[in-house]
Amino acid sequence: MKKLIYLSSLLLTMLIAVTPVYAASADVTKIQTFIESITGILTTLASAVAIGFFVWGGFGYITSSGNPEHLDRSKKTLLYSAIGLAIVLGAFMLSNIVTQVATSAFGAAPTGQ
Repeated sequence: MKKLIYLSSLLLTMLIAVTPVYAASADVTKIQTFIESITGILTTLASAVAIGFFVWGGFGYITSSGNPEHLDRSKKTLLYSAIGLAIVLGAFMLSNIVTQVATSAFGAAPTGQ
């Protein structure tokens, strides 16, 4: 019973103290900028991971010492990291193209309405 009273008083306090979010302006450019920032960050992180795997595969290739199993594994690592990097950069370019086409088709987003 004490927990119920404590939780209900905490909920009531949160409802009174929290300011409503309904009054925010509907500015589409803020959303577009946010999505572009997230896309840029994810592309940077994925590219860094792919470069790390390139280094890992290259190091394995150099140090394979004629072991065909180790050499084959390193070649696959290099191939898959190249494919992953191509997919990430292609997706980044495609998202930029779609953003530019949508902006030119629909014009500038209305502000302050």
